[in-house]
Amino acid sequence: MAISRNSTRRPARRATRRHHPTLPAQLQTVAIGRRAGVAIVTLVRPEMHNAFDDMLIAELTRVVAALDADDAVRAIVLAGEGPSFCAGADLNWMRRMAEYGRAENLADAKALARMFSTLYRCTRPTIARVHGNAFGGGVGLLACCDIAIAAQGARFAFAESRLGLIPATISPYVVEAIGARMARRYFLTGERFGAAEALRIGLVHEIVEATALDSRVDEVLAELLRAGPHAQRESKALIRNVARGPIDARMLASTAEHIAAVRASAEGKEGVAAFLAKRPPAWAEKNGKL
Repeated sequence: MAISRNSTRRPARRATRRHHPTLPAQLQTVAIGRRAGVAIVTLVRPEMHNAFDDMLIAELTRVVAALDADDAVRAIVLAGEGPSFCAGADLNWMRRMAEYGRAENLADAKALARMFSTLYRCTRPTIARVHGNAFGGGVGLLACCDIAIAAQGARFAFAESRLGLIPATISPYVVEAIGARMARRYFLTGERFGAAEALRIGLVHEIVEATALDSRVDEVLAELLRAGPHAQRESKALIRNVARGPIDARMLASTAEHIAAVRASAEGKEGVAAFLAKRPPAWAEKNGKL
């Protein structure tokens, strides 16, 4: 996928206004690259290991929301520039927060929670390209993504407890990914663990050699682009709905209504017609090559 500083820092002022009218004219902590229906969102604070502060939180929230509203975007890759994916919260930002009162802390925490929720609820398929360190909120970012692919040497930790804090805003997404049992261990100890353990507990889906990370992300993107975009959005909504409740009469009725609506949609009809005619569906012809 060749996620490089040059390729991802392409969003000039004019291009940004044309493609993303709701985005700031200039982004300082996040860069956007585009190709073949894929948006590559890169955290660009390499000197800080992409740790987030209030500016990164605001920019990433707005970027993901804008890309989610863009019909030209089929999938989003979240990556980090430099030696780490994301090392969690910026220490200088945390130092400022320590001086805040309760009202300021609450407003700040709500902005952080909004960032994670925006990524988690994004209707486009999302892939976390994880390398180096993913600590604290960085783990939250990858847990919010639909697919997480990690380099062999990646390291993970929920270090909040060692600072006398708790991983509150990331907890809904992390607990969903690894379960309460594993969360108990790693939230309480704050210990670091490697990619193999992250795979074992369900935090990431795959581990590859660092040199193969981009090519593997490309392969998964190619698979995503073969599927219907409307079906993918409905699948994400379906998963959220069925994960919340018991398998009862209400759940069964809801799933029946959901598939009936999708079958009757234009994309559903096109997909079935293409399959029967042994031809690519219309959306596949628009994708081009990665």
